[in-house]
Amino acid sequence: MPEGCEAPAPVLVYLHGGGWVFGSLDTHDTICRRLAAGSGCAVLSLDYRLAPEHPFPAGFDDVIETIRWLGAHGAEIGLDPHRMAIGGDSAGGNLAAAACLALRGSDRPKPSFQLLIYPALDFTMERASHELFGHGYLLDTAFQKQCHELYLAGADRRDGRISPLLADDVAGVPPALILTASHDPLRDEAEAYAARLVASSVPVTSHRVPGQVHAFMAMDGVMRVVEPTAGLLARHLAFALRGDR
Repeated sequence: MPEGCEAPAPVLVYLHGGGWVFGSLDTHDTICRRLAAGSGCAVLSLDYRLAPEHPFPAGFDDVIETIRWLGAHGAEIGLDPHRMAIGGDSAGGNLAAAACLALRGSDRPKPSFQLLIYPALDFTMERASHELFGHGYLLDTAFQKQCHELYLAGADRRDGRISPLLADDVAGVPPALILTASHDPLRDEAEAYAARLVASSVPVTSHRVPGQVHAFMAMDGVMRVVEPTAGLLARHLAFALRGDR
């Protein structure tokens, strides 16, 4: 929780990337700290279960249960469940988008904003950006397929909880900021999801960062673009949860 943050504090539930197999609270601590400091919101980084020991739907179930727990008990730990966002990068963005779809219609407190950072949203991998950037641009096609197999463990890759872009209906989810990288194989599916949300009357800001590859936000201290991009994300988060511009 950032210094000076009021209580009960608005909160972002953050889900780290890593292909549903890798990643941890430590690997994504810097981005969480940047978002907290820049937005004035608390950030709860979730250590959800990972494959192959815990394939789908374990991690997804962890996210849903965490949101429900915060809705019931968040005030007890100084968090405001009525000012709650969910977000994440890559696999974490996938889980955030899937959770928003699953939580529609609930009368319990649920996220009012989603922050999706180069999210994986279509396990079929049929978009043009996979062909363009699947080799030599950090996120390799073979690596993606390996992670998919470990995470799915036989589950239907077209299930909306796995591939949110393929869900029958995406209406009724909270407003979203969707960040993509120009040279990322996941670029097209994320931007297609933004278009589907817009067509379903969901407010969306879609922002493509030029000249960047997948996971560039983890290259803090190396890539100059990380700091201003984190600032952009934090400002959107602050406006969504606190009304700050």
